[in-house]
Amino acid sequence: MVAPPSLAAPTNSTFSHLLQLCAHGGRAALASGLAAHARMLVSGFVPTAFVSNCLLQMYARCADAAYARRVFDAMPHRDTVSWNTMLTAYSHSGDITTAISLFDAMPNPDVVSWNALVSSYCQRGMYWESVALFFEMARSGVASDRTTFAVLLKSCGALHDLALGVQIHALAVKTGLGIDVQTGSALVDMYGKCRSLEDALFFFYAMPDRNWVSWGAAIAGCVQNDQYTRGLELFMEMQRSGMGVSQPAYASAFRSCAAMACLSTGRQLHAHAIKNKFNTDRIVGTAIVDVYAKANSLVDAKRAFFGLPIHTVETCNAMMVGFVRAGLGNEGMELFQFMTRSGIGFDAVSLSGVFSACAEIKGYLQGLQVHCLAMKSGFDADICVRNAILDLYGKCKALVEAYLIFQDMEQRDSVSWNTIIAALEHNGCYEDTVVHFNEMLRFGMEPDDFTYGSVLKACAALQSLEFGLMVHDKVIKSGLGSDAFVASTVVDMYCKCGMMADAQKLHDRIGRQELVSWNAIMSGFSLNKQSEDAQKFFSQMLDMRLKPDHFTYATVLDTCANLATIEIGKQIHGQIIKQEMLVDEYISSTLIDMYAKCGYMQDSLLMFEKAHKRDFVSWNAMICGYALHGQGVEALQMFNRMQKENVVPNHATFVAVLRACSHVGLLDDGCRYFHQMTTRYKLEPQLEHFACMVDILGRSKGPREALKFISTMPFEADAVIWKTLLSVCKIHRDVEVAELAANNVLLLDPEDSSVYILLSNVYAESGKWVDVSRTRRLMRQGRLKKEPGCSWIEVQSEMHGFLVGDNVHPRSRELYDMLNYLIDEMKLSGYEPDLAYLAEVAEEGSAFEQDQLLGIVGG
Repeated sequence: MVAPPSLAAPTNSTFSHLLQLCAHGGRAALASGLAAHARMLVSGFVPTAFVSNCLLQMYARCADAAYARRVFDAMPHRDTVSWNTMLTAYSHSGDITTAISLFDAMPNPDVVSWNALVSSYCQRGMYWESVALFFEMARSGVASDRTTFAVLLKSCGALHDLALGVQIHALAVKTGLGIDVQTGSALVDMYGKCRSLEDALFFFYAMPDRNWVSWGAAIAGCVQNDQYTRGLELFMEMQRSGMGVSQPAYASAFRSCAAMACLSTGRQLHAHAIKNKFNTDRIVGTAIVDVYAKANSLVDAKRAFFGLPIHTVETCNAMMVGFVRAGLGNEGMELFQFMTRSGIGFDAVSLSGVFSACAEIKGYLQGLQVHCLAMKSGFDADICVRNAILDLYGKCKALVEAYLIFQDMEQRDSVSWNTIIAALEHNGCYEDTVVHFNEMLRFGMEPDDFTYGSVLKACAALQSLEFGLMVHDKVIKSGLGSDAFVASTVVDMYCKCGMMADAQKLHDRIGRQELVSWNAIMSGFSLNKQSEDAQKFFSQMLDMRLKPDHFTYATVLDTCANLATIEIGKQIHGQIIKQEMLVDEYISSTLIDMYAKCGYMQDSLLMFEKAHKRDFVSWNAMICGYALHGQGVEALQMFNRMQKENVVPNHATFVAVLRACSHVGLLDDGCRYFHQMTTRYKLEPQLEHFACMVDILGRSKGPREALKFISTMPFEADAVIWKTLLSVCKIHRDVEVAELAANNVLLLDPEDSSVYILLSNVYAESGKWVDVSRTRRLMRQGRLKKEPGCSWIEVQSEMHGFLVGDNVHPRSRELYDMLNYLIDEMKLSGYEPDLAYLAEVAEEGSAFEQDQLLGIVGG
């Protein structure tokens, strides 16, 4: 009589089959595997070596090496499979020390045993150890198989050791595995990673059989060698061959699109992936998010991100990169919070991304918290994370913290040096920038375009032409002389050092088609008060059909402000509106400033009110504009409004405010604002602020009160302050203080002709005509000439300039006739001439000799 199935005695095949099923199910099948093992023990079943190996394999795959080791130790008979299973378990768990000891105890290791250990080294990044073990395997007489070569070639690729890879290739051919598809795919991958793409593709096309792994390796090789278009073409060729698609092929194709920021192709590939049901795959989905993020299509990136069934660290990192690239630091930080709170976790890339997000919004306190988290997790030892922390502190103006991080780094790469150099330059420590650049060279680090960009900016700020020339020489030797970014920075350096001719030569030689070079040269002309030349260059740039950007328009608007060419400014304004650039803060601030300096305060106010976002530059432009045109009350009203809206003023703001107080004669308000600088806003007054206070006190309380104020200054007065006092003396006719001020100006700058004019005006206002004459004579004897007065006016888009005594204008006869008519009209109206002004006119038209001024101003 046959027993019922439930009571039938279990057989070897029953347990082996059940345990194999559990092993394939992984950790999820551990409970079933434990139940099968319990059934085996309860039933008194004595397993064969095969069943014992199945049990061992089940624990190795479903639990961990510790569970498997208990079974292994209890096994009465162990064969090679038992040892290899245990060896593989330790290798996969990363316990390479125990794996080595087990391997050494193994009676007869075979090729599988050696492969397990070679693979373990490779997986842990110990590539040279993996290669060394292979040589030891060869010496022991064990023949390599396709798995050995695949692992070994992977190590060669990771080491970028082409010579070693070629030798392994020759050995594979010698052993007859050169035409094997698995070995062939590994060879394609190795050549691609060793930057030998042509060899990779040559071998790929010579393969008799190609599978999706081979195609994936070839496409990945193109991407690794920056041949992105070629990679996409190979992907399409793969489809035409009927091979279908694979995860690696999709991932590489999407990486190509991301590298080229090719949104349209990325969308087509996305549709292709949806059609083939790969869009929800973890790796492919991450690559899709990355494409949209790097193509600045955050709406699509978010849609792809939230469409994934499972969010991993990698997908979140791709999304965070998109946020940081788009300048959305707050969103990047929120995503990082989501990663930590939802249990997704984070890695070094996540921390680098969130530090960049903090730096984007100048989030110093948030950065400190993330820094603490990085230290707790141990990721702060990663050099990429360290560099990101360094960048954060630099951009948050925390130079002490940045320097401590830099000094504490055991390993520094070029990014580390670039970051500290950029931080020093960004925070105005220009001399330290140059010092660290020299130190970088002493450490044997090779500067790149970012290094030179920061150092050249520091040279420009220091106006150090000597060191700038040395850096330029090194740029040329390094082969970066034709790089658009570096070349434009060199042009900028020459401009700021006053070497406009050299800047123009460099621009003409290498920057004819580079917008950044045009911007640099135009900015240089504007900075050196050559606004007409800047506008000419702008016209040339347009003739070459180069499209201006925000910086171009801002620079040209600045030249319009300097020349008061309102018509050109209006045309530029029109172009800005057409190109929808008004949302840019820099552009709107420059427009406000341009209209203000051209005297169109109503238009300036209109631009100010319509600005999408107003920063302190916009407020300063309005306050300065009102102060410039003598509208002191309006300037102070604008400043009070600025304070109510919690916009923090800077040094330039207070210069404008103090000038406004001077125009209106508000002594008490001027003193209050001057005091407010240090007490409320912690701004140390500079020479410009003291000059304004000298003007306010001199006009309100007289030159002697202003002189007392100068004596209390924390530093020596410069020529501007003494000339301000000299100008005030004319109002109060204080000759004694005027002579003292003039003497101090001449001590600081003996070649300054304006002091003679100012002093003679004081003498003329006081009726001391003999002294006026003596002052003018001394000016002639010193061969000093007053810079002739110049004015200009724009009529029907044409600029008309005039100099004192000018007869070159084509309509000068009509102009002088009109001037004589106006003088006659003024005389009939009872006009009383300004005697000081007549003295100036006499100076420019007379030729009599002068006496010495030294006795007049000295005592």
